[in-house]
Amino acid sequence: MNSKTVTAPASKSVSHRMVIGAALAAGTSTLTNVLESDDLTRTVEIMKTCGADIVRQGAGRYSVRGVAGTPRGGSTEPASCYVHESGTTCRLLTAVVACGLGTFRIHGVPRMHERPIGELVTALRMAGADVRYEQHEGFPPLIVEALGLSGGMVTIGLDESSQYLSGLLLAAPQARSMTITVGGAKVVSWPYVGLTLQAMEDFGLRFSVETKDDEGWHKTDWRTVKDIVPGRVRFVVPPGMYRAGDYTVEGDWSSSSYFLAAGAAGQVPVTVRGLRRDSLQGDRAMLDILRRMGAGVAWDGDAVTVSPAPLKGIAVDMGHCPDLVPTVATVAAFASGDTTISNVGHLRIKECDRLASPAAELARAGVQCEVRDDGLVVHGAGRENIRIAPGTVFSTYADHRMAMSMAVLEMAGQPVTVDDPACVGKSFPAFWEQWKKVSPCV
Repeated sequence: MNSKTVTAPASKSVSHRMVIGAALAAGTSTLTNVLESDDLTRTVEIMKTCGADIVRQGAGRYSVRGVAGTPRGGSTEPASCYVHESGTTCRLLTAVVACGLGTFRIHGVPRMHERPIGELVTALRMAGADVRYEQHEGFPPLIVEALGLSGGMVTIGLDESSQYLSGLLLAAPQARSMTITVGGAKVVSWPYVGLTLQAMEDFGLRFSVETKDDEGWHKTDWRTVKDIVPGRVRFVVPPGMYRAGDYTVEGDWSSSSYFLAAGAAGQVPVTVRGLRRDSLQGDRAMLDILRRMGAGVAWDGDAVTVSPAPLKGIAVDMGHCPDLVPTVATVAAFASGDTTISNVGHLRIKECDRLASPAAELARAGVQCEVRDDGLVVHGAGRENIRIAPGTVFSTYADHRMAMSMAVLEMAGQPVTVDDPACVGKSFPAFWEQWKKVSPCV
């Protein structure tokens, strides 16, 4: 059976980290295959505000002259760091500007001001930062009065987001020295920390990861750290300078997940090119989830093909790949039996409530779900029982991942209309054009 083929867009997570690393470096870097999306625009513009010279040389290609480790803020009034609705930009750059000099204001759209950041602010204060809340305790907007970071011993909880730790790690080399211990009750989205460590290593920075057992702390290869126990993992980061150079961004597993889902839920295999089989991206887990549900998976170089098969419900802990939840929930609608998604209670503080919202929208296609404290149960209906009434307009809740995951319902052979198709510009502006290549409704 011939497959339909698309090419993976650039990784959003890696693009953020490459732009930040190059902007903090001493010297000029060239970045290629950078994702061009609303979120990346915010990160680029803020780093330019901080003094980096960033010039677009072509599609996805940028020249970046860095600030040599010192983002520059305002002297008479705060430098405006407008994150719009990018949680990644907000959390990473709140920490990064704290290692600079001057005053910065971190702010965004109203929804961004409802998303917590208190854990990161507490940790930054431990490291010597002067950060205050403009309105509500624990939430943006923020004012950062930066005089560099003193560093020292810092504890950070990752119950809500691993981006808190990633921001601290990116800022840490500009401090005198920093030791960061993972605290809290649990750890979510851990693979994204691996992407941060990989970026730091690529930019020539030194650090060590230590794990604790009954005999004390021991240095550990960070690539082997998989199961994180709060209080038993720490990062030691000495002072260092980001190294300018030439860097290329890999393909994005998150954005590819919708096409991989189409291969599993549809009637024709789908091939996605431009993916790293050994990627550290957590959303590479999509292949394992689809395979467990019954889909066929085959690799050929940098291309992976997912083939349709009768799908069955599964139980899956998605704490390390929460961005996949709306997509997996939609695929589960095509399966027989129940799919139970767990360990993702923190999805309620994303761009929208990513537990209640998928449940509500799938119900409009005849698929019943149960929202639980830490996850979601999808009662599989099977392709033949998915029904989209004429005139139905699915709500995206202004959430890019909701829009793209709802598109997967078209694999039932019925067109999908969403209320805000442009919201995909946050992470994948070309999504709808690429989707035409796999949709049976075009």
